[in-house]
Amino acid sequence: MDRIEEEALQPAPPVTFTGRKTVVAAAIAVVLVAGALLIRPARPADDARPPGPMERAASAVGMGAPASAVDLTALVADREKWLEAHPRDDASWAVLGAAYLEQGRRTADPGWYPKAEKALKRSLELRPAEKGNVDAMTGMGSLANARGDFGTGRKWGELLRAQGPQRWTAYPVLVDAYTGLGDYKNAETAMQRLMDLRPGVAAYLRASQVYRDRGWREDAAMALESAAGAAKSPAEKAYVLYRIGELAWERGDPGEALRQYEAALRTDPAQADALGGRARALAGLGRGGEAVRDYRMALGRAPVPRLALELGELLESLGRRQEARAAYEQLRTTAARGTAQGVNEEVVLGLYEAEHGDPAAAVRRLREEWTRHKSMQVADALGWALHKSGDDAAALEYAKKATDRGMRSADFAYHLGVVEQGLGDEAGARRHLQEALRTNPEFSPVRGPLAREALASVGQPPPGGPENMQPRVPWVPVELPTASPSPSPSAPAPAPSPSPSPSGPSKAAPAASGSPRPEPAPSGSPAKR
Repeated sequence: MDRIEEEALQPAPPVTFTGRKTVVAAAIAVVLVAGALLIRPARPADDARPPGPMERAASAVGMGAPASAVDLTALVADREKWLEAHPRDDASWAVLGAAYLEQGRRTADPGWYPKAEKALKRSLELRPAEKGNVDAMTGMGSLANARGDFGTGRKWGELLRAQGPQRWTAYPVLVDAYTGLGDYKNAETAMQRLMDLRPGVAAYLRASQVYRDRGWREDAAMALESAAGAAKSPAEKAYVLYRIGELAWERGDPGEALRQYEAALRTDPAQADALGGRARALAGLGRGGEAVRDYRMALGRAPVPRLALELGELLESLGRRQEARAAYEQLRTTAARGTAQGVNEEVVLGLYEAEHGDPAAAVRRLREEWTRHKSMQVADALGWALHKSGDDAAALEYAKKATDRGMRSADFAYHLGVVEQGLGDEAGARRHLQEALRTNPEFSPVRGPLAREALASVGQPPPGGPENMQPRVPWVPVELPTASPSPSPSAPAPAPSPSPSPSGPSKAAPAASGSPRPEPAPSGSPAKR
């Protein structure tokens, strides 16, 4: 046996501790890298450790649910560091883009959106949509919806659905896009498909939105209760509580809304949406000073143009007009910054111009927006701008479009009532102004008192009800004929009818088809033979 054969037969040297450690370390590295490439990193079933900040944020982003600011910061830092060393990792670019997008949503800072777009496009360059880059396509659709570009959001959602109809991630994008476009029928269909494929926080939140748009408040509330039960992280629970508070506010219960907003803030103190909601509820409860404080705090955390508009109108109602002008200036500055980053702020800018600026400019702005998005919000804003510009006949068409689906909005009903009043339709104006105040008596610190004044000027309908509903003469009971007594048995029998002529049938006209048969002879009467 030569030397090579002898060496081959020699037993292998035992693996030292250092060798085992190297093998295990390499295996762990492979697992960690694979997990880092996923939006939804998997963990062993028997791992009892709670997920870390990066894992929590990655899971929330992948599930389309809110994530906390701390967790998002950790995820962004981790992916940015990873991509410095691995710039061709398409999955990590998609994760980073989705994290940037969620940062933009939480902070209302549109500066995050171009960063998200750049990261998602880089992911699609490395792995195109045709090769199934699902995470990047989902991110692009969600980004378009967040910017208010619902037509582009629909295109990405429909592309996702075409590549995999059973893939649930397409349907949140489609629900949001169809809703923004005013295609409520398809939004409801997509929501139901999402519920079938993946019931969870993302599905229940969208179901609540679809039901709210139909005016089905009870169904919307039940969907939010289900979302609260499915929420896992404090950020998810806080966002659901905020949405429950919004429903309470819209139905005219500022006390309950305040409780829900405060519960959301206790759960996640960084929830800026809930802080703005609390300001709205405090204003409705007559606590104007506290409301101003909360509005300013909310705008410091998340400069949302609609909150600046609400703050300006509250300050106007309090007689603080100089401060109101500063709030309106903040609205214009914030909206202009968002527009520069591709965010659609046309509705809030149109409402501001109609109420506090140039109604003709508002009409031009909103007519162009209507060509792109035919939602209830755009219809309401355009109708109000037309009213403010003096064209109530054209305004009526859009004000009705905003209310036809049944969504119970005090603002929408008020706008329709005022337009009808301008056209001389007192009955319609009365009905819709009453509806606005019945839905939410404190819906606006400016328009709420105006709604009461308008309703008082319309007055009550004349006594006696509408014309032709009451008889012109008093009603007199009709005398009903009394039944004739039954003939006695001793009464003579009626004369027999003449026999038919032998020459043929009688010339009398035959009874019409379907006419009732003759009644049988009364009991005791002699029968004819």
